[in-house]
Amino acid sequence: MDHCRRTGRVRGVPCFNCNSAIGELGDDPDAVRRAAAYLEGTSWKRTLVAPGVCRPPS
Repeated sequence: MDHCRRTGRVRGVPCFNCNSAIGELGDDPDAVRRAAAYLEGTSWKRTLVAPGVCRPPS
């Protein structure tokens, strides 16, 4: 059972691995998004900001 570590409120019943990952990421949605971007391979790609101008990965 997953719960908010700050409030103790139950959020749902994810599988063991997902619940563990959420806890390891500190219940931080931004950390989850960064992890997803890494897995999707988008976090290291340059971003086109104008024709011929790229912003390097942050």
